[in-house]
Amino acid sequence: MKWTKSGKIFDPGQHRLPNGCSQFAQSPQALVCDDFVRIYFSTRAVDPANGKYLSHIAYVDMRKNLRDIIGVSQQTVLPLGELGCFDEHGIFPINVLPHNGLVYAYTCGWNRRVSVSVDTAIGLAISHDGGRTFARHGSGPVLGPSLHEPCLVGDGFVKVIDGVFHMWYIFGTGWRRYDAAAAPDRTYKIGHAVSADGIDWRKEEARQIIADVLGPDESQALPTVTEIDGRYHMFFCYRQSSDFRQNAARGYRIGHAWSDDLSHWVRDDLWPALPPGAAGEWDSDMQCYPHVFQCDGQTYLLYNGNQFGRDGFGLAVLEK
Repeated sequence: MKWTKSGKIFDPGQHRLPNGCSQFAQSPQALVCDDFVRIYFSTRAVDPANGKYLSHIAYVDMRKNLRDIIGVSQQTVLPLGELGCFDEHGIFPINVLPHNGLVYAYTCGWNRRVSVSVDTAIGLAISHDGGRTFARHGSGPVLGPSLHEPCLVGDGFVKVIDGVFHMWYIFGTGWRRYDAAAAPDRTYKIGHAVSADGIDWRKEEARQIIADVLGPDESQALPTVTEIDGRYHMFFCYRQSSDFRQNAARGYRIGHAWSDDLSHWVRDDLWPALPPGAAGEWDSDMQCYPHVFQCDGQTYLLYNGNQFGRDGFGLAVLEK
């Protein structure tokens, strides 16, 4: 099977975004509606109190050809968390799931720390208006740090299979100062949890389900799972844990694994193997934050390019 790149389909710099945001359309995630596709993404504003970034959720509605833009959200989709809460400073990413006539959103909320830059946890918000706006199920997370996963729980992707909620997520294995003159960097791996109702979750505590190819300092992020021809396929992105921001050779690329039982996963990064763009193009140096979904019999892959999605996201189509 082969993926065909369709190019960049959304540039945040060409649209007015809510909450004073500009640039960045990170981690695109699709909600397939009757006659259009709503694609949520995380964008950024500047905190006037300190000049640092805040991450907000926005969306773009596109026709099902995934080329024509119908409109971009002009109101707050989900406000940031309250003072001291796990999502006080941002939400990145958000994964949406239609359920019983509602839309569930699993959020990765983050807040700033002192000794390290950030910590994360997974929250739940619910929409009663088709996904235009969401309200938190509660102020705290539904999945967070625990005894053997003490930091950086996030990037939840949820799918209901045979009546069971499955969540694939990332958990931090720790922070390390690779350079005495630089801030610490983190490493995280992909884990799995199950739930009967999508609210109360049981982790496979600290079980890394996807093998490393770069060694123990490989960081894995943003899993997404779909079924193709009777087999489950997971797409994610991975990188070295240090010196990845300016060094393209150590930066994010898209990984892949497959499973027949949702428990044992076989790593196979040769597929999708999207070729990088030509020098200077939007995805020439980095491909990250993939999301796979199906619409009208086609399987699509959304992903970000250079600079972690600063200039938007693109699309690839699975050839039948």
